[in-house]
Amino acid sequence: MILNNDNALKVAEFLLQIKAIKLNVAEPFTWASGIKSPIYCDNRITLSYPNIRTFIRQKYTETILDTFGKPDVIAGVATGGIAQGALIAQDLGIPFIYVRSSAKEHGMGNQIEGYFEKEQTVVVIEDLLSTGGSSLKAVEALRAAGCHVKGLVAIFTYDFPIAEESFKAASCPFYTLSNYDTLIDQALDLNYINKEDLKSLKKWRENPSEWKKA
Repeated sequence: MILNNDNALKVAEFLLQIKAIKLNVAEPFTWASGIKSPIYCDNRITLSYPNIRTFIRQKYTETILDTFGKPDVIAGVATGGIAQGALIAQDLGIPFIYVRSSAKEHGMGNQIEGYFEKEQTVVVIEDLLSTGGSSLKAVEALRAAGCHVKGLVAIFTYDFPIAEESFKAASCPFYTLSNYDTLIDQALDLNYINKEDLKSLKKWRENPSEWKKA
């Protein structure tokens, strides 16, 4: 869910401008899963642009305060949510921790890095939501450690139905600064794609595994 459509459009514009999100219907990208995709997203690129980094940090912070209130701790999901989460925690003046995909096999064997206490409230930070699987593993790890997870905020989501269903089943509300529909509409308005590309991009989101390029 996005809270502010104007902000969502601006975030989408930034992501397209710096090629953090690339759209290519004619020569689709191949995801690690093997799925052919006309979209590739690497939101870590936003960290290299100070003005965009600042805007995104501010919108993260506003979203957190407007939806969850100020939590005790910010938790980033490794790896994309670590830098964003640290910036947000600094902005809010609260502790930061991060969650690994799995516990370390050496040292202390931690899955959650940083200091926190049981019963503390936590907001989880991601940079991108696809199916939501890795994000919800982090939520589960935090809950298992005794934290009260208030919800999750990310920069962008593909809005796959499976993600919404999974977050609902986990009783974990989530918000994003922008989303797939906003992005492709903005891409058309800014001439990054044409109307035929838009049709193909919408068809891909309906069934990514069966999508054929137009």
